[in-house]
Amino acid sequence: MANGGPVQHGFPHLETVRASITALYRRLSYDTVQTFAASVAPVDVAFSDTDDLYMGAQRVARELVRHYHLPDARLIVSFREMSHAANVELAAGPEYFVELNDRFRTHRRDIGAALAHEVMHVYLHRLGLSFPGTRDNEILTDTATTYLGAGWLLLDAYREDAASSQKLGYLTPEEFGYVLAKRALLFAEDPSVWFTSPQAYAAYGKGMAEARRDEEQPPLTAAGWAGRRRYARDRRHAQDHHGAGARPGVPYAFTPDGRGPLRVSFPCPTCQQRIRVPVRGRVRARCGLCRTVLECDT
Repeated sequence: MANGGPVQHGFPHLETVRASITALYRRLSYDTVQTFAASVAPVDVAFSDTDDLYMGAQRVARELVRHYHLPDARLIVSFREMSHAANVELAAGPEYFVELNDRFRTHRRDIGAALAHEVMHVYLHRLGLSFPGTRDNEILTDTATTYLGAGWLLLDAYREDAASSQKLGYLTPEEFGYVLAKRALLFAEDPSVWFTSPQAYAAYGKGMAEARRDEEQPPLTAAGWAGRRRYARDRRHAQDHHGAGARPGVPYAFTPDGRGPLRVSFPCPTCQQRIRVPVRGRVRARCGLCRTVLECDT
């Protein structure tokens, strides 16, 4: 939790974020991801200063348990001094003990954001889905929270001005915006209507621009002129040398296919799983993981 200190910006964790989205689809399946089409509604996690602290926190926790489809999980919420925003004890269940930073006693509107991340820890624990190392596992948790409909709360908790700053989670504001944009493009959703933080709008806009770039990379037909020209040059080189593998700075790679045509592999713009298709002009490809249909010019 950045509290008054510097907030990291940009996309330093983008590779892990993309791997997290792929891992979600592989573990949950396309059909399960579709059950999260509705985001957590602001009214369901609203927290007034006049609400009882403990009863209000329990109410928000129950709503997030319901959103994540964990009806048999019960969260016991308490508050104490600590350096992190929150912590959850991942036991066998069905009861899980969550501790929130004492700061939230007076910053109650952000309790939903902190609990969204901690309840996702419970969800992933039950799924048996994790990444090695604390950093990557926390990035997975932030990404899953956001992609499955509760992460707009985490981005909205980001506030920064000349005198102070606050940010929850391990992703940068722009990376939260990127995952939110991926979700928005999938479900035709506009989470920005729920933001109360002015800085959240800017971060979401930068994240959306990065997500759009994923959809405009060759060999996709939506690629721009410069990308198509570079792709054609790389394709000629691969054909002359019977495959060229991956090149730094480009998402696609050419590989030979025995005696058949050259093939190109590239990440699906929705789930980031790599797709491999023959190099033979216009091709329509369907991602087997997220079912996205892609128009390609190989």
